Amino acid sequence: MKKKYQNGFFLFGLVVLVIMVTQLDFAEVWRGLTHAGYWFFAVVALWAVLYLFNTASWWMIIKSQEVKEVKGSYVASRRKLKDDSSVNSQLSTRQGIKGVSAFFWLYKITISAFALNYATPGGLMGGEPYRIMSLSPKIGAERASSSVILFVMTHIFSHFWFWLLSCILFVVLKPVDALLGMLFAAAFAFCVLGIWFFMAGYRKGLAVRAMGVLRHIPYIKRWAIPFIDSHREQLDTIDRQIASLHRQNRKAFVSVVLTELACRVCSALEIYFVLRVLMPSVNYLDCILILAFTSLFANLLFFMPLQLGGREGGFLMSVTRLGMTVSEGVFVALIVRLRELVWTGVGLLLIKFDGKTRQ
Repeated sequence: MKKKYQNGFFLFGLVVLVIMVTQLDFAEVWRGLTHAGYWFFAVVALWAVLYLFNTASWWMIIKSQEVKEVKGSYVASRRKLKDDSSVNSQLSTRQGIKGVSAFFWLYKITISAFALNYATPGGLMGGEPYRIMSLSPKIGAERASSSVILFVMTHIFSHFWFWLLSCILFVVLKPVDALLGMLFAAAFAFCVLGIWFFMAGYRKGLAVRAMGVLRHIPYIKRWAIPFIDSHREQLDTIDRQIASLHRQNRKAFVSVVLTELACRVCSALEIYFVLRVLMPSVNYLDCILILAFTSLFANLLFFMPLQLGGREGGFLMSVTRLGMTVSEGVFVALIVRLRELVWTGVGLLLIKFDGKTRQ
C-alpha cells in the first residue's frame, strides 16, 4: 500500500479515537480499572487470541482460492491433477501468501482492519478497504476483493447463527413470558431471514447485487452507475470467486463458518472474566446470552462509532433481564469499552509502523 493511503487510514482512525477517548469520564475509568485489577489485562490478552480465529478464517478463504486457481489452470490446459502435492508445487511458483510470516502479516492486517471498523461510523467502511488495498499487491485486486467480501459475509453469517442458537438456548434455560416469547419469535425470524440472505449470496455472489443497490441511493448512484458499468467484468469475476467457495469447496466453507462461530462463543470469556470480579459463581452460559443480545442490539445501531450508547444499552438490558444489577451492567460495559479502545490504538499503531509499506 502506498504511504499516502497508509497515512490517511492512520490519521482518520487517530482523530476518531481521540474524540472517543475525550468522551470518557476518567474518574469512572480509573475506578473501573482498579476494581477489575488483573482481569482487565486478561480481557485485553484474550482478544490477541480471538483475532487469531479471525485471521485463520481469512487465511482459509485465501488459500482455498489459490487451490481453485491452480485447478482451473490445469483444466484450461487439459492437464489432469494427480494429487494434492502437485497442487502445492504449482502454488509455490505463483504469486500469493504462504508461510508462518505471511500468516502473522495477515494477523496484523486483521487487527488494524478491526480497529478501523471500530472507529468508523457505519462499520466496514474503513477496515475492509484497508484489507483489500493491503492484500492486492500480493494476490491481485479481484482475489483480494473477493476474499475480503467472503470474510465479511462469513463473519456476519456466523453472527446470525450465534444469535439464532442463543435464542434457542435462552428459551431452554430461562422462563419466557408472553412478551418475551413474541420478542424471541421476532428475533428468531430475523436470524433465519439473515441466514437465508447470506446463503443466497454464497450461491450467486454478492458484489453485483450489492452494487446494484447503490444504483438507487441518491447522490451515491452518480458514482455507482459509471463504476458498475466500467467494472462489470471484474465484479462478475468476484462473484464467481465468492460462489465457488460454497459450491466447490464445501469443506473450506464449513471450516470457515465454524471457526468464526467458535470465535463468537469464545469471546464470551471477556464477559466471564469481568463478571468474575463481581460474582465468582458466574455462569458461562449466561455470559454467552449477554454477549449475544448485546451484540444484536449494538449491531442494530451500526451507524455509530464503536456503537456508542448502543453497546452500553445492550449490556444493561441483557444483565438486568438475567437477574443482575444495573451497576454490574455498567461495569461490564465500561471494561469492554476500554478494551476496544486499547485494541483500536494497537491497530492504528500497526498501520503506522508497517515497515513494508511502499512509498
